[in-house]
Amino acid sequence: MEEKIEKVETVETSETEVNETENKKVDRPRRQSKEKRQREPRQRQPKLYEEEVISIGRVTKVTQGGRHFRFSAVVVVGDRKGKVGLGTGKANEVPDAIKKAIQSATKNVVKVELVDNRTIKHEIVTKSGACRVLLKPASAGTGLRAGGAVRDVLELAGVKDCISKSLGSRTKLNMATATVEALKREKSIEHVAELRGKTVEEILG
Repeated sequence: MEEKIEKVETVETSETEVNETENKKVDRPRRQSKEKRQREPRQRQPKLYEEEVISIGRVTKVTQGGRHFRFSAVVVVGDRKGKVGLGTGKANEVPDAIKKAIQSATKNVVKVELVDNRTIKHEIVTKSGACRVLLKPASAGTGLRAGGAVRDVLELAGVKDCISKSLGSRTKLNMATATVEALKREKSIEHVAELRGKTVEEILG
């Protein structure tokens, strides 16, 4: 009999503890609804430069464990207002390689001097590796007479009227590098006059 009475007492105490815990739960303040908890969406900052992927290469390394792939990317960035940059990146995945190339290109952005924000100032030939690129200014309405990597670089640089010719090798990276180098070497009349120690009228006359 004594054993049975002890068991009943333990059950009663456990029930009272449960009731106390339930009362405590009721006393707690309710959490805010989902509508109130929703945060305001973050405003994305506009990109400073547009991006264009020129080429993606793949290298396969054969080992005892199997084949390992590694990718390389060439990307050009620009604002179409006289700024352009070229960069390369390597990674085990294509998106990572493109991301590295974009970061490299934004670090190497150069300012291009344009005439009326549409064409280059003078004819120029530049070389990169076995590739040579010829750029010539054109009158308004001519458009871009260029193809491949040269066209991508000129478009993002803001050049609207230009004639180009690719000479020698046509590797995309070398063509893009030669085009960027040509845009960097563009000189205004004022700059040439300053280098020669003359006035603009003397050079034009």
